[in-house]
Amino acid sequence: MVDQKFYLANRERFMSKLGNDAALFFGAQHHLRNGDAEYSFRQSSDVLYLTGWRDPDVAILLRPNSDKPFVMFVQPKDPQREIWTGRRDGPEGAVNLYGADQAFPYSELSKQLPLLLQGHNRLHYRFAENHQHDKLLMRSIAKARKQGKQNGLDFPEMFIDPSHTLHRLRLLKSDAEIKVLQKAAEITNLAHRAAMAMTKPGVFEYQLEAEISHVFRKNGGNGPGYTTIVGGGENAIILHYIENKDPLKAGDLVCVDAGCEYQWYTADVTRTWPVSGTFTDAQKELYEAVLEAQYSAIAAARVGNEFMDVHNAAVRSLTESLVQLGFLQGDIESLIENKEYKRWYMHGTSHWLGLDVHDVGPYGGKGESATLQQGMVLTIEPGLYVAPDDEEAPERFRGIGIRIEDDILIASDGPINLTESVPKTIEEIEAIVGTAE
Repeated sequence: MVDQKFYLANRERFMSKLGNDAALFFGAQHHLRNGDAEYSFRQSSDVLYLTGWRDPDVAILLRPNSDKPFVMFVQPKDPQREIWTGRRDGPEGAVNLYGADQAFPYSELSKQLPLLLQGHNRLHYRFAENHQHDKLLMRSIAKARKQGKQNGLDFPEMFIDPSHTLHRLRLLKSDAEIKVLQKAAEITNLAHRAAMAMTKPGVFEYQLEAEISHVFRKNGGNGPGYTTIVGGGENAIILHYIENKDPLKAGDLVCVDAGCEYQWYTADVTRTWPVSGTFTDAQKELYEAVLEAQYSAIAAARVGNEFMDVHNAAVRSLTESLVQLGFLQGDIESLIENKEYKRWYMHGTSHWLGLDVHDVGPYGGKGESATLQQGMVLTIEPGLYVAPDDEEAPERFRGIGIRIEDDILIASDGPINLTESVPKTIEEIEAIVGTAE
C-alpha cells in the first residue's frame, strides 16, 4: 500500500478548493461476469486518488472546516464473510490505517448522512452514475432539510459535479504520482522487451499477451491497465483489436499496445515490430514515417503550447510523409486543411494518462485547446493503417498497420519520455526480436 501521506496530500489539495462546500463520493461496485462469478474488482479512480481504499461498498464524505472533515462508510468486520471474500479493514481500519476522522459501517449511510450534511449549502456530487446512490442521497437531503429547519442549519441546495475541481487536480501529477508512473513504465519496458524476444513465426498473439501479463505481475504490477492489444499482420489495422487469437506469420508486423498498472497508475505503450526479426523495405519506410511524426509531436509537448499543437505536429509530419511515399499529391497545407490524411491516420495523437488509461481532465473548452502545464502526462501515439484492399494506397504498403506510443511528462525544461527505455528505433527492435531461447 502506498504511504498514506500520498493520499493525505491529495485530499488536502482537493479540500483546499472546496471552501465550506462538502463532497460525497461512492466507490465502484462488484459486477457479475456470469452466474455468481464476479469480474475482478477495481476501485473507482476518484476514491483511490483521495484515500487508497481498495474494497467495494465504500462512501467518502469530505467536509472542510468541520471538526471531522474526512468521514468514511465502509464494510464492517465480519468473520463469516471474510472467510469467503477476504479480510476487511472495517471502520477501525478506515481510521487507523487510512486516516479517516470518523468511520461508520456502510449500512449506516442513510442514518448518518442527513446529520453530516447539515451546515453545508453546496454539495459536490456526480448525479446519474448510480440511481440507487442518487435516491439515497436525495432521501438524506430531505431529512437534512427537515432537521435543518428545526435547528437553523444549512442543508445542500446546490450541487456541483466534483469533476470540475477534482479532475483538474488529477490532471496535474505530483512528484509522488510521477514516481509511481515511472515504475509502471519500467515494468512495461520489461514486458515489451520480453514479448519482442519471444516473437517468431508461429507464435500466437495470445502467447505474447500471456507473456506480457506474466511480466507485469512478476514485477509487482496490478496487471494490465487496459485490455492488451496484440495484432499481427492485418489485425494491426483494427485499432482496438483485442481478440489476440491468431498465429503470427513470417513477413508480417505485429502491433502491441500494452501498459502495466502499478499502484493503480498505468503506463500506455505501443510498439510495432517484425515477426521475422527484420523489417522489409516497405515496412521500414512506413515505420520511419510514423517514428518521425512521433518525434515531431514529442517536441511540441512543451509548457505553454496547446494540447492540439501535439496532434497538429504529428499530422503535418505524417502528411508530408504520405506525399513523399506516394499516398497523396498536392499542397501540404491544403491536404491538412481537407484532412486527406484521415484515410490512413484516423485517430487523435494524445490523451491524458494517470489512474485511468484515458485519464480525466479537460482537453479544452469554448473552442480552445488546453494549455500544457508542468505535471501533465499524456500519450503520444501517431500511426498509419493501410487496409489490404486499399486501392488508393501504393500496393507495397497495403495490409500494414503501425503505431508507436510513449508516455510523456510535461516538464519545465522540456518533455520527458517516461517510456523511452522501450526499444523503438529500427536498429533496437531488430536487435532484440526473436532472441529468446
